[in-house]
Amino acid sequence: PMCRTVSDAVHVLDAIVGYDKLDAAATRTASKYIPRGGYLQFLKKDGLKGKRIGVPNEFFQGVGEKQMRVYKQHLATIRKHGAVVIENLDIATGRQDIVSNEWTAMLTEFKLSMNEYLADLSYSPVHSLAGIIAFNKAHPIEERLKDFGQQNLILAQNTNGIGHVERARIRLLKKLSANGLEKMMKEQQLDAIVAPEHYASNHLAIGGHPGIVVPAGYNEKGVPFGICFGGLQGYEPRLIEMAYAFEQATEVRRPPTFKP
Repeated sequence: PMCRTVSDAVHVLDAIVGYDKLDAAATRTASKYIPRGGYLQFLKKDGLKGKRIGVPNEFFQGVGEKQMRVYKQHLATIRKHGAVVIENLDIATGRQDIVSNEWTAMLTEFKLSMNEYLADLSYSPVHSLAGIIAFNKAHPIEERLKDFGQQNLILAQNTNGIGHVERARIRLLKKLSANGLEKMMKEQQLDAIVAPEHYASNHLAIGGHPGIVVPAGYNEKGVPFGICFGGLQGYEPRLIEMAYAFEQATEVRRPPTFKP
């Protein structure tokens, strides 16, 4: 969920998790990780205490000097609130290894999932990905086609289902996850990793792992940037504890201002 606060996000998460017969395979597997009593019980101000948090080097490469100072201050705050922070860690699989293979699988699965979803709607002006592309072409101004384009939609439309190539890529992604993030976290006995913004998203996504991003600061133009707490499958309770405790300790978020 994308929400104003960690608490809001957890309330939404509690409402949307669970078995769904329309997505039976995925939700049946995921449901085993839902804790008895739900997720609200993990909104704890002392949620950082005793946690082991890793800092992989690659996620912070290229981060600006000002933002890096902010992240270092936050690591100090995390330590102050009882967590053990292990820095200078390396993940065996690089992001580029993941992206090249993930893209093929994602385009194919996107088309299949979108078509299945749209076909089941009782009312919709479009009933397939091809229909969306045609609709955008027919309404270029309303859909801001000049600004956003739809190249990725077209690439997805040109795929032809899960075949030999796609299955091989998916198997490789699972291997990259097992030998990369999962292996590092288990060897270091980590409760979470931290990363700037969305920089860990590829490593988390290919293994079906959760992550939560909390406001960390603001750049020179006042644009917010975040810090991500990521973990392995089933780590949602401890991630909520850490993210909520960090949010309460730092109070970075401020209501946005809108200028005409």
